[in-house]
Amino acid sequence: MKWKIFLLAAVTGLLAACGDPYMASDTGTVRVTRATARAFTYQYPNSTNEVWSYYSPNVVILNDWELAGWSPMDESDYVVRFNMDGEDYYAWYDSEGNWIGTAYVVRDYTRLPVAINTSLHNLYPTYTITTVNREFHNSGTYYEVTMKNDKNKVVLLVDDNGNVVRQKIKTDY
Repeated sequence: MKWKIFLLAAVTGLLAACGDPYMASDTGTVRVTRATARAFTYQYPNSTNEVWSYYSPNVVILNDWELAGWSPMDESDYVVRFNMDGEDYYAWYDSEGNWIGTAYVVRDYTRLPVAINTSLHNLYPTYTITTVNREFHNSGTYYEVTMKNDKNKVVLLVDDNGNVVRQKIKTDY
């Protein structure tokens, strides 16, 4: 029994000393580079319940990548799901540890800045909000707002001042 404990401790120590960090994920162990782990820990020191995955372009989580204008990623990059301040966040990092962006779902639309609510009401009076995601990126903080009416669906990227930065309109969705 002592031999098994010693072996387990030795292997764990060897991995910690020599290799890149290994993080738990929904699908097993994900090898996260030291730079990525360090960047995340520095950026989100109060995060809990981190679950790492490799990025997959086939899995859409929260935001419209093209609308947000985020950097392209590939399967060597990472996404981490975590909790902070009572919210479920997602953050994306490339394989070198560069932060791409972070997002979470805004569940209470009344908590949107007044300028955003005013702008949406004035520009899209016949639409109702269906989802809102708050997104953080090097270029600032934005809200990705999905709205619909009887005929159309619109996805907007809106800044804190209520300015529509980008939009996509889908008719007869």
